Formats: sequence, C-alpha cells, structure tokens
Amino acid sequence: MESIKSIFWKPDPAAQLRKCNALIRKNTRELDRHISTLRTLETKNRNLIIASSKSRHNTPAQTRLLAVELIRIRKQSTRLATSRAQLQSVMMQVSEAFSVRKIEGSIKASTSVMKDVNSLVKLPELTGTMRELSHELVKAGIIEEMVEEALPGEDELLEEEGEEEVERVLEELMGKREAGPSVPVEEPGQEEEVGLEEDPGLEDMRQRLAILKS
Repeated sequence: MESIKSIFWKPDPAAQLRKCNALIRKNTRELDRHISTLRTLETKNRNLIIASSKSRHNTPAQTRLLAVELIRIRKQSTRLATSRAQLQSVMMQVSEAFSVRKIEGSIKASTSVMKDVNSLVKLPELTGTMRELSHELVKAGIIEEMVEEALPGEDELLEEEGEEEVERVLEELMGKREAGPSVPVEEPGQEEEVGLEEDPGLEDMRQRLAILKS
C-alpha cells in the first residue's frame, strides 16, 4: 500500500525532517552512552595504574600495559566526542536544507553532510542506525547514495602507542621520579606471560572495553 502511495504522493518534508532528527538524536544518545562508559573505564584504569605501581606483586611491564590501555581509552573518547560534534553539525545542516526547500521548493545535495555521514557510518558504535539515517537523507535528496566501503579495522582506529606517550601517562599519574626506567611495552598477545591474569580488576576493565568496541 505504501509503495502505491509513493507513486502518487511525494513524501511530506515535515515528516522527513522529524524522522531524520529523531535518528540523529538516537545516535547522539548512543554516543553519549559510550562516552560515559569510557569515562568510567578511564577512572578505573587510572586507579589500577596507581595501585599497580605501588604493588610489590606487579612488574613495571604490567603497569606500562595498563598505561597503554589508558591511552587507547582516551583516544576512543576523543574519537567519539569528535563524532558527536559531527552529528550535531549534520542536524543543523539537515534543518537548514529543509528550510531552503520550504522557501525555494527544491533541495540540493550537500557534499558536507555526505562527508560527515560517510565518516559516521564507518563508526562501529553507530553503523546500523547511521545507515538508516543515510537512507532517509538520500530519500530527502540531501545526500547522494553512498557506495558501500569496508569498515576500518581496529588497527586503523587506534594508532600504535609510542614509548614517549606511555611515559607521559606514567609521569602524569605517578610523577617523573616514580615512573621508573623505560621497559619495553609487551604485545597484547603476551599478557599472560607477564602475569596480568592475577589482577581481576584489569580483566574486568578489558572485558568492558571489548564490549564497548564490539
């Protein structure tokens, strides 16, 4: 029935705008939830680093691994905050496009909105709902249909943490004097070798971070 209606009646611009804005708000709430979770993880990780540095049972390598994890959490938080700002920009530009349409009777595709939407579709936290939004924006004529691209892998989303960056985190939390000598950062697959399984707090934090990334 809806397909028959679409042949004779054009979509209601006001209804389209409401639906687009509702989807944008839904995505914004989702990002807010992820950002809040990351803040909790960051606080817990900071406490674990301080506790690890004071524990005689933990090695400097273990403490440095926790610092690497903290850097990754912070990078994710920054990435999601940037994405939230992009969403707000999309909402303003969509509203402006519909206002122009109301005045001029037509709408032009926006390369700026398309660029932001294309970037947000690739975000693992928003992939599904952003595709729904992009579909609505294509129907409204605000963006052109996008070509499906492979989602970036975890290695592309999180750059490798350098030794200097790890040192800065340790100095920030423990002071330069307590940061200690440089110890090579172990690869993620070597965690069992340095005994991180002895710290249930770290394991719980890693599980939460893994759920957030999935």
